[in-house]
Amino acid sequence: MAEGIRWLSTKEASSRLGVTLRSLYRFIDEGAISAYRFGRVIRLMERDLDAFIESRRIEPGTLEHLYPARKGAAKDG
Repeated sequence: MAEGIRWLSTKEASSRLGVTLRSLYRFIDEGAISAYRFGRVIRLMERDLDAFIESRRIEPGTLEHLYPARKGAAKDG
């Protein structure tokens, strides 16, 4: 038997992401997260939100730009 869709309100989704509603609406408007309008209500599928979260995973070693270059580091090995 197929599992039903779990819908989240925008308030639930923004809370789960730890962002403001404004940021969530920006993600939706930019196409980063899929959302659905039912009349005046906007809903998100839980699995779409989970996929968005997973797509934002930071790979180890990709934040080198945040660390200042070491002073006195040998350039020639």
